[in-house]
Amino acid sequence: MRTSDVFDLLRDGQPRTRADLAEVSGLARSTIASRIDALMRLGLVAPYGGGRSTGGRPPALIAFNPGAHVVVGVDLGATHAVAALSDLSGQVLGEVRADLDIADGPDPVLAWVTQAVRDLVGTHHRSMSELAAIGMGLPGPVEHSTGRPINPPIMPGWDRHDVVGHLRREIDVPVLIDNDVNIMALGERHQHLPSEADLVFIKVSTGIGAGIISGGRLQRGAQGTAGDLGHVHVAGSDDVVCRCGNRGCLEAVAAGPALAASLRSSGVDAETAHDVAQLVRAGDLNAVQVVRQAGRDLGEVVATLVNLINPSVVVIGGSLAVADEQLIAGIREIVYQRSLPLATQHLRIVPSVAGERAGVLGAAAMAIEHVLSPEAIEASTLSLVEPALPAG
Repeated sequence: MRTSDVFDLLRDGQPRTRADLAEVSGLARSTIASRIDALMRLGLVAPYGGGRSTGGRPPALIAFNPGAHVVVGVDLGATHAVAALSDLSGQVLGEVRADLDIADGPDPVLAWVTQAVRDLVGTHHRSMSELAAIGMGLPGPVEHSTGRPINPPIMPGWDRHDVVGHLRREIDVPVLIDNDVNIMALGERHQHLPSEADLVFIKVSTGIGAGIISGGRLQRGAQGTAGDLGHVHVAGSDDVVCRCGNRGCLEAVAAGPALAASLRSSGVDAETAHDVAQLVRAGDLNAVQVVRQAGRDLGEVVATLVNLINPSVVVIGGSLAVADEQLIAGIREIVYQRSLPLATQHLRIVPSVAGERAGVLGAAAMAIEHVLSPEAIEASTLSLVEPALPAG
């Protein structure tokens, strides 16, 4: 059993004695002692009070130490930026926001990110040496292995930009990049649905996309395009041209701009997904009907997804989720009608609890998972025992 395996036994935050750990793991106490020593030197575990004595000195308790390091999560949208500092449990220690246009290009946007990270670390009395990683979400397709945006439609000047290298030249820590809906899925699960191993997060806003967690792992696909629901064909919509050039795409009939255009054709003043959601909340009948039908159109695609992926929870987020009652009612109507009974027997279709904070929480969670991964812990443990190079 590796050092990372012993850490995994403590990661739930429950204090345990060395004897407890030896019993659970089956390792000798001397082996447990050496593993705990390494984890304490890394700062990942620390003594915790004292255990109950059965005679003699109380046994020492050991527990996960989430304050050993901090991470920063960054959520970049089309016109906004949010950065949050958190400890290794995901507890947010501080947050900054700005109105920022992603179309301004990587130099000014990443300059803001760099300064935001430094400000957050300094304001909360931490040193840059305590910063373990940065996680960031971008509003476009991302090659996760490199962190490079790939042909992002609303991000001029970003295509294949070396975002990781750009940031690491300023702050030399690991940098993890993913698209916005994937990190929203991570954020929702980490904060509100930690026991769910099979979850789909669907963002309905200017576009439509899904973050898919299956077997406890985020599924990105071969080229990182898993979950691109917005460009799945919807029956009966062949007369609608999508911005991708195809006809009848879900995004072209059910995303915010399409719904706003439909309302304008009826004489209702609406320009954005946010406008549509506000009209629904105000009880505008036209808006209610348009959003309910959008839910049905979404339901057609989600029903297929449910049969293929078999999630236990489908979470609906994004700016149109403010109108969640009508939108989700439409989705449920079709999903429960079209999906297999076994797939929907225990299925929940629910609005996002994390809301607009899902992205930044997920970016932090992605950074934490990297820092606490078995590979990272083993590499750090190895660095503790590497012999000094002989003098030349």
